[in-house]
Amino acid sequence: MASQKQERRLTFLATALPPIGWVVVFFLAPLAIVWAYSFGQNVSLTEVDISGTFANYARALQPLYLGIFLKSIFIAALTTLLCLIIGFPVALAIVFAEERWRPWLLLLVMLPFWTNLLIRTYALIAVLRTNGFANFTLEWLWDQGSWLMTLVGLEPLGEFTPMQLLYNNFAVVFGLVYVHLPFMVLPLYAALDRIDKSLMEASLDLGAGHLRTLFSIVVPLALPGIISGIIITFVPALGAYLTPDLLGGPDSQMIANVIERQFKRANDWPFGAALSFLLMYATFAVIALRAYLARGKSADGHGI
Repeated sequence: MASQKQERRLTFLATALPPIGWVVVFFLAPLAIVWAYSFGQNVSLTEVDISGTFANYARALQPLYLGIFLKSIFIAALTTLLCLIIGFPVALAIVFAEERWRPWLLLLVMLPFWTNLLIRTYALIAVLRTNGFANFTLEWLWDQGSWLMTLVGLEPLGEFTPMQLLYNNFAVVFGLVYVHLPFMVLPLYAALDRIDKSLMEASLDLGAGHLRTLFSIVVPLALPGIISGIIITFVPALGAYLTPDLLGGPDSQMIANVIERQFKRANDWPFGAALSFLLMYATFAVIALRAYLARGKSADGHGI
């Protein structure tokens, strides 16, 4: 018996040590170095003195950077809300689709993951630019409206003025929703697919309408998937760099763009490290809140 336990222990160590070592060497150790830099200051162009100062964190909480951080939280929250509003009906439609169509519909949701994010972002630029597909479609609709008004004897609308859809906050939110929508749809689908459909049928048979059934039966039962989707969407949207960098203007930059400038252009690694870890602390707070809510739900369910 003792030999079997020892053999299992050795097997566990043999299988667990390589990935643990990989995580320690290539993730935790570099992360610890960056964390130490956040308590340092520049001595020369290439040297950082880790003196234990909190000046970088105090500077990060100045109104300028705190405003950018709060704006990043707002944009990430708005992106998450829009993904939830759009993704919930999509996930619901996939759940109630015929069995043979579900894999194809899920494939359409996951298809963007097969294309590089940079290519997808440049494709959005082609859609949203002044002479892009969006303005071309709007101009065509405008011309059709003018033609119909002329046909009925009214004054035509006049010349179409292209809309500024790129290099602003709208483009950033639009791009973030486009990029992160699959992260919301997939956990919602997994949660909705586990719901017993007979509960919805019983609600409808007892006289509840579709909307009441949706908000009284479907949403509460799908709440774990909704919370997971919110976390999975909010966290990467908060740290998004490429989308606001390519689609946003000077007033549309998020905290990740500020961090990038500290490391690459300003050569202020300690301040960039402090900003990075403030972002990481916020992420940990969101995950801890998710764990707390899940534990509260589990305790309520156990009590019942």
